[in-house]
Amino acid sequence: MKLILVESPTKARTLTKYLGKEYRVEATMGHIRDLPKSALGVDLEHRFTPHYVIPRDKKKRVAELQEYAQNAQTIILASDPDREGEAIAWHVAAILSDSGNQKSKIKNQKENTKKVKKAENLPISPSPNQNFQRITFHEITESAIKQALLHPGKIDMRLVDAQQARRILDRLVGYKLSPLLWKKLSRKWLSAGRVQSVTVRLIVEREREIEKFQKQPYFTIEGTFKGFSLQGKENPSQEITAQLFSHEGKKYEESVKYELFDGAYTVAKTFITSEKDANGIIADFQKPFTVSSVEKKEVRRFPPAPYTTSTLQQDAGRKLYFSAKKTMQVAQKLYEEGYITYHRTDSVHLSEKFLSEAREYIGHEYGTAYVPVAPRTFTTKSKVAQEAHEAIRPTEVHRSTSEVRASEDLNHDHVRLYELIWKRALASQVKEAIFDSTTILISSSNAYVFQTQGSVIKFEGFLKVLGKEDGEIVIPNVSEGETLDLKKAVAVPHETAPPPRYTEAALVKTLEEKDIGRPSTYAPIISTVIERQYVKKEEKKLVPTELGGLVTDFLVLYFSNIMSLPFTAKMEGSLDEIAIGEKDWQEVIQDFFDPFSEALMDAQEKAEKVTLATEKLDETCPTCGGGLLIRTGRYGKFVACSNFPTCKYTRQYGEKIDLNCPKCGHPIVVKRSKRGKTFYGCSNYPNCTFAAWKKEDIK
Repeated sequence: MKLILVESPTKARTLTKYLGKEYRVEATMGHIRDLPKSALGVDLEHRFTPHYVIPRDKKKRVAELQEYAQNAQTIILASDPDREGEAIAWHVAAILSDSGNQKSKIKNQKENTKKVKKAENLPISPSPNQNFQRITFHEITESAIKQALLHPGKIDMRLVDAQQARRILDRLVGYKLSPLLWKKLSRKWLSAGRVQSVTVRLIVEREREIEKFQKQPYFTIEGTFKGFSLQGKENPSQEITAQLFSHEGKKYEESVKYELFDGAYTVAKTFITSEKDANGIIADFQKPFTVSSVEKKEVRRFPPAPYTTSTLQQDAGRKLYFSAKKTMQVAQKLYEEGYITYHRTDSVHLSEKFLSEAREYIGHEYGTAYVPVAPRTFTTKSKVAQEAHEAIRPTEVHRSTSEVRASEDLNHDHVRLYELIWKRALASQVKEAIFDSTTILISSSNAYVFQTQGSVIKFEGFLKVLGKEDGEIVIPNVSEGETLDLKKAVAVPHETAPPPRYTEAALVKTLEEKDIGRPSTYAPIISTVIERQYVKKEEKKLVPTELGGLVTDFLVLYFSNIMSLPFTAKMEGSLDEIAIGEKDWQEVIQDFFDPFSEALMDAQEKAEKVTLATEKLDETCPTCGGGLLIRTGRYGKFVACSNFPTCKYTRQYGEKIDLNCPKCGHPIVVKRSKRGKTFYGCSNYPNCTFAAWKKEDIK
């Protein structure tokens, strides 16, 4: 019997469908060995040697896998094709090496600090005597699995080392910094993380940039013109709306550049700053107005690359309103059921097989005019992305969304995400869209110039698949030298807008651009900072809490390196270099840990306690008559008695809005779920249980 080990039951079930009786496919149920929860688990005196343990809830499963391993002639490790998957394969192989001899050690192992330090650890690496094979595949299809089985390989220790380095770095930061936060901020549930904390800083800094942004008023001037035929008769269909562009060669529009924490932010405005100035310009217009320029050109718009993990999270956020976490959960199911390729990838490469099938499909469904001369290729930006890996695509180009919809194992969200992936991958191989673009300049006799632009689709190209996002702007057909009549000129007021708050999609884009973390880590990072109450969601925007700001300021003051974008990006680069064998993982950790330890000692000695502000309420405690305060806890703000701990009265806190409960008439308040999501509930809870996710649903 050949034993194949994968991570999940769903993946195991899908593989079993394609394999014969000589194979037994079992799931490890994720990681079966990890650093201990109750101790550091890293030997700082011996080059950061990790002390791995089997979590208590995995011991039964490990014992079962050992039984299967004893009866297997070959053990095939088929975990995911990335660093995390390689590490799982390595840990499984280590545990199952000479599995009969390890049983008693696993059975007696206890997960507590003292025992971890003294216990005899499981073997760090697999035994060379055991018959292990490592296979990888990027789609769970019959052909891909059988091809992988024909060409087994070995565990890639470079990927294992990179994952191990990341895990140990994150453990060192979390286990060393979190107790410091507990002590200095008097909150024993706070946490800090190497990537988590700089992510919070991005959101905190953006909020402060918004708060200090000074809006500047400005005006644009719009003119409505009507044209005439050569005979001089008015043609009502020739109405054109144009914007004042320049005077005597000087453009009215200017750009104002702001330097933000995450880069430059540019705002376009005009230098017309008052309505009086705008009306003065309008009064100065002199007839006649003539068409001074008509520029027509053909514009080609090329399709975007197929999805990577990051771009899928961004688009699913913008178009489907999925969180990054939900996107990855839905994609995981689609992958394990065999509908899409592996969804954790930096690559935009597509296999030759898919390219051939896509071109054939496009020609059949849309016509040969939509098939480019040669398959379109895209350049992968990540230097460590392996071209053997693919972009996220459907495993079968002919599999329609209706077929996915018919599956009993999938729901509406799976169908919607599949459709997004299918369209994007297919569109990447369709010809470019062609537009006829027109720019018209209209000049007064005293050198004021108006401009208008428009475009119409000449050939749909890939938009036939993706759909048209922007409406066409059709401009009447006028000729250069034609005289136009200015029917109306209006001064339109505007204000410069501050930089926007991050959405999850925008944050993912920034994290990728700044090389902070890796796409596969974005979803858990964002979920963590919300669950820790460092960040909250307001109408799909990420807003820092008071606690998030305090923790950020503390960490920036004493751990400026960790909270720096360039430093964090450099660390990611070092981890990537470990993955391709260019750096030693223990040296990378040592280079990080030495200055980090110094900063930690400095903070422990010098940092003063930081107190979260409390707000007094004009109410008395119903239990003891004492005053009531608004405090901050693990799940956000709450109301508590000022006589705590003598009196333990507490209740939920909600900020009132100008709406009353439709059930009982009490004020509606803003509340937050344990996951940080904003909702609206009745202040009379628990007597009234009315709640709504959106304001517009309060009727």
